[in-house]
Amino acid sequence: MSTLLQLFSAFFKIGAFTFGGGYAMLPLMQTETITNHHWLTQNEFMEIIAIAEMTPGPVSINSATFVGFRTAGVLGSVVATLGVIMPSVIVVLLITILFKQFKNSPWTKAIISGIKPAIIGLILIALISLGRTTIIDLHSLLVALLAFFLLAKAKLHPILVIGLSALYGLVFIP
Repeated sequence: MSTLLQLFSAFFKIGAFTFGGGYAMLPLMQTETITNHHWLTQNEFMEIIAIAEMTPGPVSINSATFVGFRTAGVLGSVVATLGVIMPSVIVVLLITILFKQFKNSPWTKAIISGIKPAIIGLILIALISLGRTTIIDLHSLLVALLAFFLLAKAKLHPILVIGLSALYGLVFIP
């Protein structure tokens, strides 16, 4: 199977079987890109997630674009990006057609009630996985806790928190 077809297939699977947005996609993306296809190392995956976080747009699309580019150049980035968004496009079209008929169904409400907590579980797995490879010393733990506090309690803008974190790294981390 060609690399482009593998990229499309892997990212289509990621887009099709992950509910809850970009962060919920990270565990499956990690498995596909590192374990199944060996396109990235764990450190490269972390770097791509960090870059995808800092650039405008959804983390899943940005990550797919970066992985595609890293694996097969510009065409790879296009193919991986199309792969990750196509399932959502298809599902949204189908839901738009069907939702009007079934929005008050007890089955629909039950399905949505079951999916919501599973999404939290997926996000927690991504948090733990990313934390294990990112929080490697006292400095990284301090930056993570400080960023959390500044975002959650002080309500600072995320861009400002990223900038402050970069400044901390420049000043305090050799």
